[in-house]
Amino acid sequence: MDRRSYLKALGASGAALTLAGCSSNGGGNGTTTGSTTSSQQQTQIVAGTAPGFPPFEMIQNGKLVGFDIDLLEAVVEQSDGYTLKTWEQYEFGSLIGALTANKVDVLAAGLSITEKRKESIAFTNPYWDANQAILVRKGSSWKPQSLSDLAGHKVGAQSGTTGESQIQGLIENGTLKEANYNAYSNYVLAVTDLENGNIDAVVLDKPVADTFVSSRDVVISTVVETGEQYAFGIRKNSPDLESGLNAGLQAVRDNGTYADLKTKWFASAETTTTTTTSSENSSN
Repeated sequence: MDRRSYLKALGASGAALTLAGCSSNGGGNGTTTGSTTSSQQQTQIVAGTAPGFPPFEMIQNGKLVGFDIDLLEAVVEQSDGYTLKTWEQYEFGSLIGALTANKVDVLAAGLSITEKRKESIAFTNPYWDANQAILVRKGSSWKPQSLSDLAGHKVGAQSGTTGESQIQGLIENGTLKEANYNAYSNYVLAVTDLENGNIDAVVLDKPVADTFVSSRDVVISTVVETGEQYAFGIRKNSPDLESGLNAGLQAVRDNGTYADLKTKWFASAETTTTTTTSSENSSN
């Protein structure tokens, strides 16, 4: 069964939600975002994401897949008045610019709600809670227990992320030398460098760290409580789209689709990570 058939099957029991469509102008790569299909009276929207953030968004066997991909598609299907036209892929640091330039209409990329980002864009209701984690190589004798323990070590993060913000804070207060920070276009590259010994630690979102622990030679040394929340990003002053996506989010929670997708993308990673980190912590 393909992903769209899977999502339709999961959402079949959800009640239809009536929404008024809205339209916006502008497009990228030959597409027009916010275009309306007159025969069905539905607004087509273009979604933007940044692969390399598993299991939220990644390329697998040449296809764009992940929790965020499935979730947004399910949300839009439950939001009468909207259809998803296509996905556009960017580096994470370019996503907000693509949104404000009307190249895409919605961002689904494990995007944390921050005050700085709220200066440029708006957010839907949150759909995920997250903290930051510090990854180190499996078998390493160095086990940092706080961000300040990163002093004197080479550290990596993905450009534009809240993980990078944590590291930039260390640089600004003098805890970490700027020369010891490596920025990456995605976390897959950062973790590869960690495994190869080119850096000593990676700071990244806990659920993504869980996924790497389940498949790579790395472990979570500690979790930094940051209380972040992920949401879909949209342009400011888009009340109809915001209402539509929020209604769709509630619908997929109510009909069980959200829980099914969480199990699909996170159950195996969480089980492996819990076992691994418990073993590591008990040895310290």
